[in-house]
Amino acid sequence: MARRLIAGSFAILLFVSCAGAGTRGSDRVEVLVAAASSLTDAFRDIEAAFEEAHPGIDVVLNLGGSSLLREQILARAPVDAFAPANVAIMEEVRAAGLVSGSARVFARNTMTIAVPAGNPGGVTGLDDLARPELLVGLCAETVPCGRFTRQILLKAGVTARPDTEEPNVRALLTKVERGELDTGIVYATDVRGADGVIAIAIPEVYNVTTDYPVAIMSGTSHPEAATAFVAYVLSDEGRVLLGRHGFELP
Repeated sequence: MARRLIAGSFAILLFVSCAGAGTRGSDRVEVLVAAASSLTDAFRDIEAAFEEAHPGIDVVLNLGGSSLLREQILARAPVDAFAPANVAIMEEVRAAGLVSGSARVFARNTMTIAVPAGNPGGVTGLDDLARPELLVGLCAETVPCGRFTRQILLKAGVTARPDTEEPNVRALLTKVERGELDTGIVYATDVRGADGVIAIAIPEVYNVTTDYPVAIMSGTSHPEAATAFVAYVLSDEGRVLLGRHGFELP
């Protein structure tokens, strides 16, 4: 099974120009799934399990910030299924007439403070994100994890001074994991699957919960295969895999 991850604002369009040469002589149907970067580990497992159950379908994952993926879809990039980290982003795509049928929420997530192993900055809570001597990272405000982070900080009355704003949660987590940052706020599921990162809980009174919807795109070239993939995500088998990665199940 060949796994391909596509990144960058023009990646999907570039993929289309090369796909014909890469699939000649093959009877497998390729389904392009655009998914939030926080779904990376879970969707890789779902990809593998789905392809084993459907050997005639090759899932190609485009993982990135939900807002960037939305812009690609609105620009009419040929996506078969979409799974962002925010219902509002799916609604924008639906309002543009690009969703086939209805979107279904399949997972939920919360946020947590992430620090490198050993917690060299001595971070204990949200207030520490305002300490000027610490290297603090946040997701950019344009992506869901960034908006949720700012909602949390506003509710907690904390004014963070970020040294970097990353385009997606995985980019932020990587910098924390490498010790390039003392702390950042990421999805709880991301810390669960990371090595060398410790989670510090955010009090429930300040935390937020986000729903992950999934839908088939109206422009899909492979509606039956896209329908099968979305059905698998929503199935008992898909829910088991999502649960293993720490997602809450609706």
